Amino acid sequence: MNVSPRRYSRASGQIAESPVRARARQLLPWCVSACALAYVFGYKIDWHAIPDITARANMPLFIAFTVLDKAVFFLVWGLLQAAVIRRFIEPVPIHKVLSVKGGAELLRLGGNSVADAGFLFGVTQLVRSAGVGKVVAISSIPFIAHFGVLLMQVTISLPLLEGGLGSNRDVAIAVAIAWLVVGIGILGVRAGYLRRLLLRVELGAWIDNVRPRELLPYVLWFALFAIFDVFVQGAASRAFGVEIDWLALMARIPILYVALMIPSLGNFGTREIAWANLFADYGSREALYAFALWTNTVFLAMHVIIGALFFSRAVRLVREMRAARRMHETLPRPILHDAIDP
Repeated sequence: MNVSPRRYSRASGQIAESPVRARARQLLPWCVSACALAYVFGYKIDWHAIPDITARANMPLFIAFTVLDKAVFFLVWGLLQAAVIRRFIEPVPIHKVLSVKGGAELLRLGGNSVADAGFLFGVTQLVRSAGVGKVVAISSIPFIAHFGVLLMQVTISLPLLEGGLGSNRDVAIAVAIAWLVVGIGILGVRAGYLRRLLLRVELGAWIDNVRPRELLPYVLWFALFAIFDVFVQGAASRAFGVEIDWLALMARIPILYVALMIPSLGNFGTREIAWANLFADYGSREALYAFALWTNTVFLAMHVIIGALFFSRAVRLVREMRAARRMHETLPRPILHDAIDP
């Protein structure tokens, strides 16, 4: 009799993977980054151009804006994730949620999926009144709210771009596809398909506990964060010597984040390719590649610094996750990944 390599775990509300599939999923980000970096710096540009471009940039100012970007990201997302957990699951202390998130930053050195699993696993240790499935579902609320803000951001900016739809077909296509996905989702909700799917995998907390109007505060916070995000990335690129139009940033940053959803190690390789193609009209390919490479490098250093501040929590997460694997427990995995997370 054939046995499927995937099995359903009612304890976690997710589909458990076979060891081979799990290993392949862990190795995929490394392979993607290696191939992308080899393509960029081994084929597309001269590696020796990077030092010259870096020397002309205002690196102290660039690093200051990039560090600010990561620090604000960590605080905003940590506080909003703590808020949804306290609102929809259990009033756990905010500082404990931030501690778990800080510890998970060190795990991000092994890939975004490892850090995401570590954060969700740590939250399940804090929350005793709900199962893993509910924690995963509720923790996805900020991602849904942020997606909505990004969609409105690119939709509003599209008609304002220089050249209109004809000169910005990539943005127009992205907007059309995004709204098509939203439309399909709405039809799925009205027809009851989405509810049955979520209940089937024990993620019915979306349907039973959350009303659309309760998402409004998170949408408003992410709208403010989106304004900051455009400003800080524009300021960082100008400090690096690449002056990108503000409307172009507003329209194409959401597309950048969609591209960064491709599994990679710390977005190395994928960010360089996406940034250079999306903003090719505003700088040389070498300068755009260099900017994205240095951005990833600063973010990597910030992961280490933030993780070091919560080192004891990071060590505890690793030990508890290893113990869970030895007990053949299925570690939680997020429903959604947000590529804004560097």
